[in-house]
Amino acid sequence: MSVEADAGRLRTEADEPGWEVDPDDDWGLAVVTTVGRQLRLRREAVGMRAAEFAAAVGYGEDLVYKIEGGKRIPRPEYLDRADEVLGADGLLSAMKEDVAKVRYPKKVRDLADLESKAVEIQLYDPLNIHGLLQTPDYARALLLMRRPAYTQDEVERFFAARMARKSVFDRDPAPELGFVLEEWTLRRPLGGRATLRRQLEHLLKAAKLRNVELQVMPTDRDEHAGLAGGIEVLKFNDGSAVGRSPAVANGRPVFDPKHLRILELRYGIIRAQALTPRESRVFIEELLGET
Repeated sequence: MSVEADAGRLRTEADEPGWEVDPDDDWGLAVVTTVGRQLRLRREAVGMRAAEFAAAVGYGEDLVYKIEGGKRIPRPEYLDRADEVLGADGLLSAMKEDVAKVRYPKKVRDLADLESKAVEIQLYDPLNIHGLLQTPDYARALLLMRRPAYTQDEVERFFAARMARKSVFDRDPAPELGFVLEEWTLRRPLGGRATLRRQLEHLLKAAKLRNVELQVMPTDRDEHAGLAGGIEVLKFNDGSAVGRSPAVANGRPVFDPKHLRILELRYGIIRAQALTPRESRVFIEELLGET
């Protein structure tokens, strides 16, 4: 991308928020540092100063220094442009795969890794439609509503990470997925009525998948085993499992049988108290007709 293509103005961090490096992510820091060093060495090898390179790729010199110093995560288009300008024959562009992984926050990346290996996933979220079921519009609306507000960089990173986790639906063989959703989360028009309609339509499509059991917990239930908070239980092919809930071990992942038994007990009761999958589909169809 040339300077002229951007109305004669170099892009800066204000124009291109870019991606911040997670200071607690040792692996991510190592990747970003290595990528930055390779960019600098390649630039110096062709005898190009930072200012000249910045003008050629269409970014500000300060941003170039931060990327080369491992302070910023380069965007894919930055690596493509650098590869072209420096004549790297695809070597710099090839680093996009590792950079894409670093883009996601470590805790989200770790969760996505577990989800990619699980053969059964049980999920209950009392506050929102679960992230694996959110449409792009709905997910972005939720992130923009956060207070204190996320920076634009944080919004983009969390949004990208949430969308990437949805690849769990594309696995073959597919894992068994169980969701329990609260009725009120299906009624509140977060992001607007049009966004809610698309979200409800998406839920109906997901509910028809053979490996998905989707249930709704009606608001008028006079007994509810999920008042202590959300539940996640992931089971793996070797018989092991990991669970998480704010009511158990302060929300930290748990692996021991005692804590897992408690989570599975609560989840089982929640499912029994909720509408059946068939009743839930009918319920969502009725809500869609009202929206």
